[in-house]
Order: sequence, then C-alpha cells, then structure tokens
Amino acid sequence: MEIEGRDFMNTPPLKTVRFGGNVVATLAKFKQGDTSDYELLKHQLADPDIKDAQIINWLQEFRNCVTQLSKDHEQLIYVALRLPWLGRSPAVVEEYLSFLSNLVSAQTVYLRACLKMVVSNFKPNLPRSFDQCHQALQLIGRYVPSTSCFLMPILIDNFPFVQKSSRTLECYVHNLLRVAVYIPSLRRDVLELIISRMLKLDVSAPRGEIEEVEENTVQQELKGEQEEEGLFDMDEDVCSVKSSPAGTNVMVHPVAERLDTLMVVLLAFIKDMCHVNGCLDVERTKDLYKDLVCVFDKLILPTHASCHVQYALFYLCSFRLALAEAFLEHLWRLLQSPSHPAVLRQSAAGYMGSFLARANFLTVRACLDLLVPWLHLYIDSQDSGSRAYCDITLHGPFYNACQAVFYTLIFRHRSILEGNMKKGLAYLQSLNLERIVMCQLNPLKVCLPAVTNMFAAITRKYQLVFCYTIIERNNRHVLPVVRSSVGATVCPPTPTPWTVSSPSTPTCSRGNP
Repeated sequence: MEIEGRDFMNTPPLKTVRFGGNVVATLAKFKQGDTSDYELLKHQLADPDIKDAQIINWLQEFRNCVTQLSKDHEQLIYVALRLPWLGRSPAVVEEYLSFLSNLVSAQTVYLRACLKMVVSNFKPNLPRSFDQCHQALQLIGRYVPSTSCFLMPILIDNFPFVQKSSRTLECYVHNLLRVAVYIPSLRRDVLELIISRMLKLDVSAPRGEIEEVEENTVQQELKGEQEEEGLFDMDEDVCSVKSSPAGTNVMVHPVAERLDTLMVVLLAFIKDMCHVNGCLDVERTKDLYKDLVCVFDKLILPTHASCHVQYALFYLCSFRLALAEAFLEHLWRLLQSPSHPAVLRQSAAGYMGSFLARANFLTVRACLDLLVPWLHLYIDSQDSGSRAYCDITLHGPFYNACQAVFYTLIFRHRSILEGNMKKGLAYLQSLNLERIVMCQLNPLKVCLPAVTNMFAAITRKYQLVFCYTIIERNNRHVLPVVRSSVGATVCPPTPTPWTVSSPSTPTCSRGNP
C-alpha cells in the first residue's frame, strides 16, 4: 500500500463507506416486508454530507433497476430527487441527468415529481446551476413529449409571491423566459403568467404614490447632506448642493423596485427574441407580437389602473413601424366595435392616446383622421336624441376617444405644426375641435382635469377652441354625470416613467434598462 507522500489530514478516503446491501437487494427485501435496509438507504441518501462518489454509486444502482421503482417506492424516489446534485462535479451532474432520463422514461408516474424538483431550483443561485436545471428540463422533454402539458401548472404553482424580494422574482422570471425559448409552445402561457403577476404589482402601487415616495427620499437625502455640511461650513454665503445618491438604479418604493426589475428582464427578453446578431428578425418579431397582443387583450386591457406593464408591448412595436400601425389598428377595431363591452372599448381608446402621445415615430395625422371623424359621427347620432347628455355609462367610449384626441394633441401638436405652421394650423382647424368641445355630451366635464386644462391652454394659444368658458360653467354647475356600475372609467392608462420615443429602447426615469 502506498502511504508516503499522502497528506492524511487533507485527503479524503479513497473509498466511501456505505451500509446495507445494494439497491436491488434492498428492493427485494422491501417487497417481502423487510424495511430495515430500505429505511437505511433513505437515511444515507438524505445525509447532508454525502460525497460525490456516494451519489454517483447510488445513482448508477438506481439506473440498473429503474424498471422496479414503481409507485410503491415513491418515498425513496423523493429522497433521491432531493440529492444535492446542482453545482457538484461534472461527473455527478452527468450521472444525475442520466438518472432523470431513465426514471421518466421507465416510470412516467414520477414525471411531475422530477419537474417540480427542477423548477424548485429557480431561485437565487449560481448561473451554472440554472444552466443545469434547463439542461435537465430539455432532457426530460426529449424523452417525454408531453412534458409541456405537465410543466405549465408546476411553473404557475411555484411562482414566488409578489411580496418576495426583487432578486427572487427576477431569478424566477428569468428562468421562466428561458423555458419559453426552448419550449416555444409554452411561450404565450409563460408571458401570460409573468404579466399577470406584474399587473398585481402595478395596480398595488399607484403612480402618484411611487413618485411621492421617490421625491420625499430625494428631499430627505439633500436635507441631510446640507445639515451635515452646515456643521463645518461657517460661511453663510456658500451653498452647494451635491448630487443626490437617489440617482442610483434602485427604487426606494419596494413594489416599484420589484416591478422595475421585472420590466427590465421582460424588455431584455423581447429585445433578444426579436434580434439575431444585432439585426431585427421580422418573422420572430411578428410571432412574439401575436403572443403579446393576445396577452394584452386578455389581461392588460381589462385591468384598471395599469401604469407600466403595457409598455412591454409598446416597446416591441417600436422595433418596426408596421407593428405599431397594426397595434393601433387593433385598438381602433376594439374602440368602434359595439359588440365589445364598453369598458374594453374605453380602455382601447385610452391606450390609443397613450401610444400616440409617446411613439414619436408614428404619423399622428393618420390616427387623428380616424378618431376625429368617428367622434363627429357619434355626435351626429346623439345630439338630436334623448340621450344627448353627459353620462359615462351611455357614452363611455366617446369620452375616452375624446380624451385620446386631446391627449395626443397635447403631446404631438408640435410635430403637426413644425415645418409649415400655416398648413399645420389649417389641418388642426379642419378637425373642427370646437364642435366636439361644445356638443351637448360635454366631454370637458368628464375628461381628466389635467388633460382638460392642458388642452385648453394649447387650443387657446393657437386660437383653435376657447375652452375656458365651458370649464368655468362646468365648475359652477353640477351636471348629471352617471358613473358606470361596472367600474368603467375614462382615466387613460398612460404612465409617465416609461416613454417610447423612437424605434429603439424605451427610457426609464431611473435610466435605460
């Protein structure tokens, strides 16, 4: 035996120690009612200090008798599935993946358990551990074609609570999107799952609340810095304000920080899926657009007070003008379709205004040429009727369309007037905005006060409409404004932190994602 030159204190045993018989013999005894070796085997597999050589040895024996591992041995299999294989030596990882492949091939009853084990590791971990998890899922999918049918419910059940840390949510969403890459059939469901959770964050933190928290934090930090400087600065004439550390990439509002983190992950996924070697892949972009539009219709459109999540679709549309136009056409069809619920038509109008106001690469005139004539036709159909009065329940889509026009003109009037002021003014005058403002449906009474006031200022500046008489009259008199019992609103879903300014990348109030 060679002993010289061996470091006894730092060298592990050449052979591992184990008790009991092999797995085949243990299963035979268990079948006959003798459970002693069976329990001993479970105990040894659950040893937190188990060595690589032991894991490999056990897994090889399991593979040799995998056809005998029936439903009766589920406790043993569950212990084996909890073996610490991630981050181990390449030999352990390779053997474990072989074990999983053999197990799901021979005993499909354990497919769910194997998938749950892999998905449970979509938590803050080393990048190589994530790679090994996805390697396992792809291997399982190769041997069991129906894997995707069983995987999606597991992905839903294991999604962390939205109150979890940003890092936990980020890791899970990142891994979900990786699954969507190599299992394309799940992509729409994965996007639906992610966006549904993001919407919960979005609506639980109003935009005004986020802005107030961030602003207060900046003021407190500046005040603290100034007080600290005042302890040593005796010259009252010297006043210097340092840049605030609040300009970092971390939002102070906890919900805003979690949502912001997930937005960055989702936008990065969209960009990567639509580009190959830095160039836009049109077909891939179209396919992803179809998935996102379906999710938009199902989740985002009916959700009240969503302020940020919709910008994922806006961002995708910025890659190609044809997509942006297709999205506007989609919203336009929703708005003018009487077969859709009023609340969805109102929401579609709000998103039209939001998108038009910020997507500078769009031709605003073409969209106004659709919206404004529709408003005039609506007024024609109502002005002489018995329902020609201010009522959100009856005329909700009309009011939202008005607000979309007002909102668009607030943001985009310069693009209409620049270049040729005379032609631009002639175009704005041809819209006959005065008739819309002065009609008996009284849209200025219903639209958001901020939108109404800005629209009034702009139209007065260019002598298009004089709105202040109507605004003052509305303030003096309480008109019979009836609000919908189903929660319909004319508040446009138009968030301020994210802006789609060009066909590239949206910018955020805290920097580029």
